[in-house]
Amino acid sequence: MSNFEFADGKILASIEDGVGRVVFNQPEKRNAMSVNMWEGMGAALDLFAEDPKVRCVVLQGAGDKAFVSGADISQFEKVRSNADAQQEYDRITSAGRVKLSNYAKPVIAQIRGFCMGGGLGIAMSTDIRIASEDSQFGIPAAKLSIAYGFDMVRALVDLVGPAHAHMILMTGERFDAREAERVGLVNKVVPVAELDATVAKLTATLAGNAPLSLTTNKQTVKAVLKDAADRDMAAIRAAMAACFDSADYKEGRRAFMEKRKPAFTGR
Repeated sequence: MSNFEFADGKILASIEDGVGRVVFNQPEKRNAMSVNMWEGMGAALDLFAEDPKVRCVVLQGAGDKAFVSGADISQFEKVRSNADAQQEYDRITSAGRVKLSNYAKPVIAQIRGFCMGGGLGIAMSTDIRIASEDSQFGIPAAKLSIAYGFDMVRALVDLVGPAHAHMILMTGERFDAREAERVGLVNKVVPVAELDATVAKLTATLAGNAPLSLTTNKQTVKAVLKDAADRDMAAIRAAMAACFDSADYKEGRRAFMEKRKPAFTGR
């Protein structure tokens, strides 16, 4: 295993068995995201993107109380005190947000405890969300007189539809993991004792699948959710062609005929 630290130790990163892992490490504040944690998460994602051995990424919170409980409100007076300050905050943190939203490799959110506000925004930017039964969700914007940006609201509507999005945003109330699963916000809810094993099984499956297929299918799903004018269909066609022209495609066919597990290389 390789271990790394960013944001003065508030972002921990590791690589093991083809899986890159980011841990939001501010448990004393229920892993609330500070400005430098956004920058640290981006640095960790860059590290994983450059390593061909990393086939997928997991995001999780330190401890057992929270995935990410939201933005670090203790910084609001300094960095989000008014509309102008909010614009500057968005500028500083946007690099990490955009990096996660546009990330090529599969990303899984391993959620336990509070997943609130901006923390839910992080989870919604991942591809697969697995939550423990004790998780709690919510977007308390209406209780703070703030509004979330278009991209986060669009992600919410894409996942749960406008009716549930209105309920979540307008009430600002918390809801439990089973409700999150019912409305489509998370893929699966499991007992706390099974969370690590469930995610480990999933990452092992993804790490064993063909990297070009994973990235191309992710790219295509994201394109489906965009307006037609914003879809780069040429890039999608090129990515599909690269899959069929790859050595991995040949390996997949041979492995199927030989009744063995394929050994994909991403080429």
